Amino acid sequence: MSTAEYPATTSGGRPDRPGFWRAPFARQSFRELGYALTGLPVALFGFCLVLPLFFTGVGLAVTVIGLPVLGLLLVVARGLGAAERGRIRTMLGEELPAPPPVVVTREGFWGRITARLADPAGWKAVLHQVAVFPWAILSFVLSLVLFLLGWSLALFPLYQWVFPRYTDWNGYRVADWTGSDGAHHVYELTSFWQIAGVCLLGLVILFLTPQLVRGLNAVNRFAARALLSSND
Repeated sequence: MSTAEYPATTSGGRPDRPGFWRAPFARQSFRELGYALTGLPVALFGFCLVLPLFFTGVGLAVTVIGLPVLGLLLVVARGLGAAERGRIRTMLGEELPAPPPVVVTREGFWGRITARLADPAGWKAVLHQVAVFPWAILSFVLSLVLFLLGWSLALFPLYQWVFPRYTDWNGYRVADWTGSDGAHHVYELTSFWQIAGVCLLGLVILFLTPQLVRGLNAVNRFAARALLSSND
């Protein structure tokens, strides 16, 4: 596969980060955003695979059936870990070394099962699937909301004319309420300075969003290094 498909990296192997003013429009920032947004379905898939296998295996551990189920759990968790390392390599531009393979010291079916059950990398991969799931939800919500909010506010001057033309509002209506005295109050964005203020707020959010998304993804990087990568 061509290296051009991956993000540019520095001499230390880390992704080449765009500057603050270029970040909202840089390809690497959209890769970071894509990683945060795709993280939720990926984490949900892994969570829904790992948890049933774990509880089924533990519940059947008093019988011989439970041990193969737990062995399957560790195989699945290692596969999910490999997929996550690939996602980090492709979208975040960081190469994480794979953990050492499982060492089978006894021949036969039960030898392979006991080797799997004694595999620390497999259990760490199981922990990773459980631990990152709530963080994936938080990352997805914050990244999507801030990205959409920043662009919609920053571009507000381009579409604010829609409200007085196609609605009975004089501008975008922020608030509409009736006071205790029965008087009706509305607050609409109509003046130049109000529209400019909304645009400025959007620009602030727009330029801060890549930094926040990068910080959210840094937690995923840390978790992957600690639980899915070789410590050698």
